[in-house]
Amino acid sequence: QVQLVQSGGGSVQAGGSLRLSCDASGKTESIAYMAWFRQAPGQEREGVAAIYPIPGSTYYADSVRGRFTISQTTAKNTLYLQMNGLKVEDTAMYYCAAKTGSYSIRDILAPVYYDTWAQGTQVTVSS
Repeated sequence: QVQLVQSGGGSVQAGGSLRLSCDASGKTESIAYMAWFRQAPGQEREGVAAIYPIPGSTYYADSVRGRFTISQTTAKNTLYLQMNGLKVEDTAMYYCAAKTGSYSIRDILAPVYYDTWAQGTQVTVSS
């Protein structure tokens, strides 16, 4: 099994930056994809950014493209989300997740395909 532990997040003013980290342990060789999701109060969890095992293959939601950057250490042990140009609407609980096993996936940013989740961290952006 894989375990995920997040760190980072916090409060920042609009236009500021934050970085989230997610440390993976256990059977990391079984990880096919890793991604970041977020969920604001009263809203569904949405995919923010994902990374494919082929180096350099990343995917972003339209709402964060150009502002957020997902990256991963070579050994897949740590996943990062660098968030720049933060907006008030980026306020949410952010989650790191991993899909283990099969590489078959229809939508790399759909939460339903991910089987392992970190505890989540709050990101609050004020105007």
